[in-house]
Amino acid sequence: LATLGFSETTLAEVAKGAGLSNGIVNFHFEPKEKLLIATLQHMADEYADHWRSALEKAGPDPAARLWALVVADFDPRICSRRKLAAWCAFWGEARSRPTYQAHCGARDRAYQIMFQNLFLELAAATPASQRPAAPPALALVIDALLDGLWLRMMFDETLTRKRALAAAQALLIEVFPQ
Repeated sequence: LATLGFSETTLAEVAKGAGLSNGIVNFHFEPKEKLLIATLQHMADEYADHWRSALEKAGPDPAARLWALVVADFDPRICSRRKLAAWCAFWGEARSRPTYQAHCGARDRAYQIMFQNLFLELAAATPASQRPAAPPALALVIDALLDGLWLRMMFDETLTRKRALAAAQALLIEVFPQ
């Protein structure tokens, strides 16, 4: 999927890449859509498990939790060019394939609500003179920034995970200097 894209990915190509017979792949994933849904589900589960683990390890401090979420988004286990290419393929198909939205929509909403609540907690813990305006709007902007950095990494070979993470962290420091 990451190499060939949606239209060129066939069950035969998948079988060849996995070193399996066409028959076994066809048996488990006929039609191709079944394989794509299984792939999306696996990627979504992996991503959700990863950010939840990062939150848990960060402890109760909202600043540490937000920092951990941003760092987790650029972890090489989650943010590789290959995985980003697969995510981009799914994002490109999401509007025309409601099944994909159904698989990830509720999980995405839960992440966005958690992210927004984290910003509200952090703003509440910030001295009034340093408190940013509109924490929910800032949460949306920073969440979109993270997605945008992933997209930019797909199209700009010079943008590394390290540089993308540093850019996201620099914005967080500007918004919450403490």
